[in-house]
Amino acid sequence: MARFFVAVWPPAEVVDALAGLPRDDDPRVRWTPPEQWHVTLRFLGKVDVDAAMEALGAVRVAPLEVSIGPRVERLGDKTIIVPVHGLDPIADALRAATAEIGEPVDPRGFRGHLTLGRCRDGGPTALDGQPIAVGFTSTEVALVRSDLHSDGARYTTLTTHRLAP
Repeated sequence: MARFFVAVWPPAEVVDALAGLPRDDDPRVRWTPPEQWHVTLRFLGKVDVDAAMEALGAVRVAPLEVSIGPRVERLGDKTIIVPVHGLDPIADALRAATAEIGEPVDPRGFRGHLTLGRCRDGGPTALDGQPIAVGFTSTEVALVRSDLHSDGARYTTLTTHRLAP
């Protein structure tokens, strides 16, 4: 079953910085592999791909300065994340452009984050509270296809859209 979302992929130097955080071999934690690290701007679910591409192409936002950190946190009890700041303008523009396609827009709004892993019991891990402060300029967003498999999701970027005012 394919699902779709719009995301920002962090550049290699940011992935390297995040990969340097102290992840342990805790059997309670399912770590997200670095090749899947992204910031979801808008989850679309099942959607007409042509309609999603058209909506994405209509978005006009200048490149954005993004900061990650200042430390590893939890989203709820079980999801281990790093906060991501600076992507609100593109997330807002995408919400408006895609309001009529795909899943309904999340009423909770956008909370920029990158998921590092999930802890089964919500207990502490080696990453909790670890400092991290990196940044980059986001110059494009991607329409991504997510295929669910028994061993996890596989992501494929279908197209990218350059940010420009």
